[in-house]
Amino acid sequence: MEVWSQCTMCKATVESQVKEGTLTMDGINNGIIYLMIAPYLLLLGVGYMLYKNYRKSKNAVADQEG
Repeated sequence: MEVWSQCTMCKATVESQVKEGTLTMDGINNGIIYLMIAPYLLLLGVGYMLYKNYRKSKNAVADQEG
């Protein structure tokens, strides 16, 4: 059973490398991992900033009350 899940550029690159006898799959796999990690790092950064601002505002309210 064949599954068509690759983008056309990735598929064309892999097919041409297989025909030539050279396999640089590590480069393609590293590129995929790089593209996958970037959004998660961005979300982590935004989450950290929101948490930091939440803690700062919570401490400011506690200081005003007591």
